[in-house]
Amino acid sequence: MLGSLGVFSPPAFGSLSPSLGKNSKRASGGKSFFAIEKKKGQIFGSRRLSDHLTFRFPSRISINERHGLIISAVMTDDNSTKTEIDDIENIGLLSVDPGLAAFKDHFRYRVQRYVDQKKLIEKHEGGLEEFARGYLKFGFNRGEGGIVYREWAPAALEAQIIGDFNGWDGSKHGMEKDQFGVWSIRLPDSNGKPAIPHNSRVKFRFKHGNGVWVDRIPAWIKYATVDPSSFGAPYDGVHWDPPLSERYEFKYPRPPKPDAPRIYEAHVGMSGVEPRVNTYREFADDVLPRIRANNYNTVQLMAVMEHSYYASFGYHVTNFFAVSSRSGTPEDLKYLIDKAHSLGLRVLMDVVHSHASNNSTDGLNGFDVGQSSQESYFHTGDRGYHKLWDSRLFNYGNWEVLRFLLSNLRWWLEEYKFDGFRFDGVTSMLYHHHGMNTAFTGDYNEYFSVATDVDAVVYMMLANSLIHNILPDAAVIAEDVSGMPGLGRPVSEGGIGFDYRLAMAIPDKWIDYLKNKTDEEWSMKELSSSLTNRRYSEKCVAYAESHDQSIVGDKTIAFFLMDKEMYSGMSCLTDASPTVDRGIALHKMIHFLTMALGGEGYLNFMGNEFGHPEWIDFPREGNGWSYEKCRRQWNLADTEHLRYKFMNVFDRAMNLLDEKFSFLASAKQFVSSTNEEDKVIVFERGDLVFVFNFHPKNTYDGYKVGCDLPGKYRVALDSDAWEFGGHGRVGHDVDHFTSPEGIPGVPETNFNNRPNSFKVLSPSRTCVVYYRVDESQESNHNNNDPVGVQEKLEATDKAAAKEEDFEEHADEDNVQELPSLEDTTRSGSSKLKGTEAQDIEEETASDKK
Repeated sequence: MLGSLGVFSPPAFGSLSPSLGKNSKRASGGKSFFAIEKKKGQIFGSRRLSDHLTFRFPSRISINERHGLIISAVMTDDNSTKTEIDDIENIGLLSVDPGLAAFKDHFRYRVQRYVDQKKLIEKHEGGLEEFARGYLKFGFNRGEGGIVYREWAPAALEAQIIGDFNGWDGSKHGMEKDQFGVWSIRLPDSNGKPAIPHNSRVKFRFKHGNGVWVDRIPAWIKYATVDPSSFGAPYDGVHWDPPLSERYEFKYPRPPKPDAPRIYEAHVGMSGVEPRVNTYREFADDVLPRIRANNYNTVQLMAVMEHSYYASFGYHVTNFFAVSSRSGTPEDLKYLIDKAHSLGLRVLMDVVHSHASNNSTDGLNGFDVGQSSQESYFHTGDRGYHKLWDSRLFNYGNWEVLRFLLSNLRWWLEEYKFDGFRFDGVTSMLYHHHGMNTAFTGDYNEYFSVATDVDAVVYMMLANSLIHNILPDAAVIAEDVSGMPGLGRPVSEGGIGFDYRLAMAIPDKWIDYLKNKTDEEWSMKELSSSLTNRRYSEKCVAYAESHDQSIVGDKTIAFFLMDKEMYSGMSCLTDASPTVDRGIALHKMIHFLTMALGGEGYLNFMGNEFGHPEWIDFPREGNGWSYEKCRRQWNLADTEHLRYKFMNVFDRAMNLLDEKFSFLASAKQFVSSTNEEDKVIVFERGDLVFVFNFHPKNTYDGYKVGCDLPGKYRVALDSDAWEFGGHGRVGHDVDHFTSPEGIPGVPETNFNNRPNSFKVLSPSRTCVVYYRVDESQESNHNNNDPVGVQEKLEATDKAAAKEEDFEEHADEDNVQELPSLEDTTRSGSSKLKGTEAQDIEEETASDKK
């Protein structure tokens, strides 16, 4: 059997944890479906990032020498959440990409592994969804008249439960071990009160093979804290079981799944203005309204799972079921998510199942005291240790590891009402080499060979199956730099089941241009190709920069463009310098081109929407444990006389344009012109026509652009408008009428392969979007009110109404008083003036809802 794991040995029954063999043969054949580029990675904090591999996936591409690169990308609308595989011999993924046919044996093998694993779970655990309720069995759970505590530690010789409740003396609280290595104890109530009080410290004490007793935080603990007065102190497990009067009760349903995610990536701890750790409630009250005001529909939260090293950015997880206690309690996080839902924002969690902290005293690694892989959460030896990340690697073939990780996903979905996940480090999971020192060239043998970790592939298939069964509208995103085919296709087709993958090549392309090329050297064809090169039918979330580009040692796009003038040249009270004028113009264009052409979703990291001038530097030994660079200066975007506001308002307008026209979700994408001499890119997304002029000097009057549909076009969004810090060169009250081009139905006779065209004014360093006027509805609209941005967005007004409703129904015991949206959101978009203001017709937002 071709594949990467060899002979399949079924797991044992019940809770026994099998470890599978790894004998295999290399699959061969297949043609390259995409090109790969390699870029040296970076090191930050204690989480060392491996060599960064960027990838480009071609859609259907044809070249027209006269008019440049013509790209037509047709994405399927199949977003099936079906997780059952009907026919292992006829795997649907192979028909999507015929290049995969040579690896049919590999796909049959891993699909069979998935099906067999799922059947075993159904037979011995009552099904996948029941299996993923492990938190109702393990850890601390209330039973009739007491608390039952269970822990999987098969190598332990003896075990006890200790804590504040028994003076840390476990001699009277010994635990019993079953045949599967699970220790348990029942602690009856005393005088009607729980034996272990809520919010009291607890630990698991056990004796390992050499007779030494060790204390560890329970693996399934729901909360863990550290003594703030003791530097470097280990965390303590905390029994979290508040009385009903103190539990946060959710009041708002999850918002419906949007046509396309517009994601705001955020870190709660560093979201405040002051140099300290911000709280969940502060983020909910102060930052969420800003996110909604800028028309994002999704928040992606980093560093939610407990991690003892703050500078790891949350990626060295110690306690997988516990919220990061630095920012508050579990009830505080629930308040944040409920508040987001009340504003119409979905919330994704950055989940880390690719590795675990190497800490032994306060992490899951503490249970590994010389066990075999059969008895541990992790592989033994080199296979269980990530050398670059200094972290432990899970044994995904182990029964109890599967229970632990799958239950972890269900816990966050059900207990906290998250709406999906962004899976971190998927490349490390997919391959035995973890992507280290590996140059992915595009040869399919690199993806389907002995290097493929099919244990991990099967785990991710099970995870995506579980998530979509529990929450069909969930969004699950993979962070993968290798570009494994099928990662973003449904499990029912033999894919791994993610809804989106991050388009990680895009920020690398922008960094390369900003660092190494003059404006005159920018290639329109290369930019367009980089943004559209993605796998057919596998959706991507595009981004120009994320947290990776903001950390110390790197630069944000704004910093690359304006450098020190971000501190000295951002006042509106004086004329902008050439550096600042160029920087703001290109900042808007880079982010907007990435959004409009780069994928089926868009992501922005907190603060980059207004060009935050500081990098991120978490407290660490190298900076004297300072919080100075671990914050966000929202006041810069709020200050009327600073130019940061222009980038912020344009970001708001970009998102609003998609909210109105849903161009991100459109299957229609056509790049009609990439003119290297003019430095102009023209393309259609949905029925919108986009014109990007990157020329540093040239303005083109009467510039001819192609389009599909005939009719009358008007300006929908103009980056050169006064409201966005531009020069107001484009008239917004002009109607642009199309002219037919060539012979109908014969593309080669058309203009740039488009059957119609119209002429526009295209100033240098601007992007202008045009929408087609619906003549039948035109009488219902104000002809002098073109589609764009207006001072009072209806979306913001609706958010304000939702917030008032949230305040009205808030439980005083659970919800703090909320500031008014007028105070917290309108400041994020300054009250700008200008005769050429672009305004969204108010009824549009209402119709959209």
